[in-house]
Amino acid sequence: MIKNFQNQVMRASKLLAAGTVCALWFSTGAQAQSDNSFTLTPYKASYTAYKWGDDVGEAHIELSELSDNQYSLLYTSKVSKFFLSDKRSEHSIFTLNDSTVVPSQYFYNRSGTGPDKELIVTFGQQGGEKIVVENGDIYNWNGEFDNQIYRLDLAKQLAKGVTELDYSFVNYRGELRNYGVKVIETETLTLPYGKLDAVKVKLIRDSKKRETYAWFAPSLDYALVRLQQFKDGDEQGDIKLKSFQPE
Repeated sequence: MIKNFQNQVMRASKLLAAGTVCALWFSTGAQAQSDNSFTLTPYKASYTAYKWGDDVGEAHIELSELSDNQYSLLYTSKVSKFFLSDKRSEHSIFTLNDSTVVPSQYFYNRSGTGPDKELIVTFGQQGGEKIVVENGDIYNWNGEFDNQIYRLDLAKQLAKGVTELDYSFVNYRGELRNYGVKVIETETLTLPYGKLDAVKVKLIRDSKKRETYAWFAPSLDYALVRLQQFKDGDEQGDIKLKSFQPE
């Protein structure tokens, strides 16, 4: 009986990894207009999180325009299984200057089973020389994005047909990171939303333990429609689009 209980706890803990998967990759609707310009279309989207085929939670994204050239990108997720839970939010405030996405502030919050976590990152606007992590490190700012908005540029580049990319950003732990992105193929997905043609990409990390794949739909301005992650060959989560509504 005790062994069975331990197995259930371990299984539930792995299921909650879907919350981490949600926080890694959500994209915005960036629409390419030419080689050098693109616009942002506000929208709301919702996703269902799965683990081993079980529905374990949901995630939501909202892109909105706050004022002329200033935008908000809000992501929330809630995943639970048995008595374990994981609730997260990411909020980016940024501007669009001459088709360049410029981060201003980034907020991260995590609560549920295990330790809670909060993070605030501020990007200097005058001269763009510093990245300040509240109660943490200070970095020289050399064009790095925050944990979310580098995917805006990714959507733009995918629309242009670029197949390999490289991004530097500050992650939700307040650490500087660099990831590569490589286009794998184009395929038709069957999702809770319905059938969609999507571009499949792979996230390239230094570590070989994790594998992350993401699918972006051209018909939805290259918004993310599916995300799947593995660690040491074991699926951590599979996130699929449920609804998408332009604002």
